[in-house]
Amino acid sequence: MGSKKRKRKEERSTIHPRNKYSENPPDFSQLASLYPSFQPYVFYSPDGRPNIDWTDFNATRELTRVLLLHDHSLNWWIPDGQLCPTVPNRSNYIHWVEDLLSSDIIPHTISTRDKVRGFDIGTGANCIYPLLGASLLGWSFVGSDVTDVAIEWARKNVHSNPHISDLIEIRKVESNENAVSVEGFQYGESVCDESKIDLGGNFGAEVPPEPSLPPDLRSNFNKNYYGPPILLGVVRDDEKFDFCMCNPPFFESLEEAGLNPKTACGGSREEMVCPGGERAFITRIIEDSAALGHSFRWYTSMVGRKSNLKFLISKLWANAVTIVKTTEFVQGKTCRWGIAWSFLPPRQKKISTSIPEKANMSFMLERLQRHHGALHVLQAVESYFTLHGLPCTLNSSSFTVDVEASKDECDSILKNELPLIHNGAQSESGRDTSDGSSISYDKLRFRVSVFQQIPGTLLVKGSLQGKSSPISGAFSLIFQKMEEDLRSKFCIDKK
Repeated sequence: MGSKKRKRKEERSTIHPRNKYSENPPDFSQLASLYPSFQPYVFYSPDGRPNIDWTDFNATRELTRVLLLHDHSLNWWIPDGQLCPTVPNRSNYIHWVEDLLSSDIIPHTISTRDKVRGFDIGTGANCIYPLLGASLLGWSFVGSDVTDVAIEWARKNVHSNPHISDLIEIRKVESNENAVSVEGFQYGESVCDESKIDLGGNFGAEVPPEPSLPPDLRSNFNKNYYGPPILLGVVRDDEKFDFCMCNPPFFESLEEAGLNPKTACGGSREEMVCPGGERAFITRIIEDSAALGHSFRWYTSMVGRKSNLKFLISKLWANAVTIVKTTEFVQGKTCRWGIAWSFLPPRQKKISTSIPEKANMSFMLERLQRHHGALHVLQAVESYFTLHGLPCTLNSSSFTVDVEASKDECDSILKNELPLIHNGAQSESGRDTSDGSSISYDKLRFRVSVFQQIPGTLLVKGSLQGKSSPISGAFSLIFQKMEEDLRSKFCIDKK
C-alpha cells in the first residue's frame, strides 16, 4: 500500500520543467556555507537533512534573498511585515505565462512583438514577478500597488538591479474620494488589493479618470469588492500588454489569514485581505478585462482555492471570453492554481482528416468513494455528454456508452479550445477553407467503456467507432475533458 501511495505522489504534477529548481532544489547546506547570514537559520534533522523553520519570517526572507542573489544575480530585500515570496513557486507562474505566450492558441497582436510586456497587479514590496520575468526572460513590466511602503520598496528593489532596471516601471495606484462609484461603492472606500504572497492593486501612477462601466458590466458587478482600481482606471488608453498576472488577496479577514501556523510569509493587511477574498477580487479583474478586451493578449491570475475555479470559469464564459486555460502549481506541500483567459479570436487550426494515432484512449479513476461504482461513473459519462446535447446510448449490461457528435456538438464541449470548430453561419454539411475548397463534415462516433479493477479503482476506455471522420481529431480532446469532469466528481482530493 505504501508503494502505491509513493507512486501516486510521484505521478502528481509538480514543479514546471523549465523551473531552475525542477531538477536541483535549493541546497540549504551549500547556501549556508556560501552566505554566512543564512547559516544561523539552517538546522539538521536526525537523519542529517538540512532545513529551516518555515514559521520564522526572518528565515524565509533570508532564504528568498540568497536564492535571488545566488541563482538569479538579483539584489533584494523587504522590510518586516511585508509579504515574502517563495522563489520556486513564483518561477512556476512565470514559466506558465511563458508557455501561454509561446503557444499559437491566439495570434500575436502587440506591435512590439520582439519584446514581451507584462503587467503585475499588486507587485508588492517584493516586486518578485517583474524581477524574475526581466532577469530570466528579458520581459518588460509595469508593476502596480496602492501602499506607499510597497511602492517605495519595489522601486528600491528595481534600482538595486541596474542591469534590468530599465525594463521595470513601478506605478502608484491612486485611491481617493473622487474615485468612480460603481453600484453604490466608491473605489476609494478601502484599501484592499494584493494577495497572500504578492498581490496588489493596480497599474497606474497618474492616469485619467476611470471611464464609466457599461450597463452590462454594472449589472454583473460583484458588490463584495470595493477596493482601489485594479485594471480599469489604471491601464492607460494607449497601452497594450501581452499579459497581466496577479496574486489576489486570498483571504476575507486577518483571522482567516492567520489559520495556517505552518508557514510565516509575512504580509500586510493590504497584501492578504480583501472583502470577498480572492473570488471577489478576481471577479473584478474579469469584469475589468471584459471592458479592456484586446488591450491584453492574456489575462491571468493565481487562485488559492480550487473550489473557486468553477465559479470563476463560469464567470469568464458569461463575459464572452474566447478561451480559458487553467493549471496547477505544486511546490512542496503547497498547491495553487492558475487561470488564464483571452478575448482574442483563437488562431484557426485544421483538424486531421484521418483517424488520429490515438484512436483508443484510457485512464484510471483511483481513490473512489466507497459508494461510487462502475454504474455511477457510466451514468456520469452519459450525463456529461447529454448535457452538451450529444445523443448517447447507455448499455448497463456491457457497461458502455455510445456517443455521436456533430461538429457543433463538439464545439459545445471544447469551448473554442479547438479553434476550427466554431459556431456561426457555417452550414452543418461543411465549411470553406482558406484556399476556397470545402470540407464535408461527418459525425464523430466513439464508445466509452468502464471496467472495475480493484475496489476503489476503475478503468475508463474510449475508442473511435466506424469510419474516419474529418473531425476525428476532436476525439482525444473531448475524451480528456470528460476525464477532467469525472475526476472532479469521483476522485477524492488528496489533502
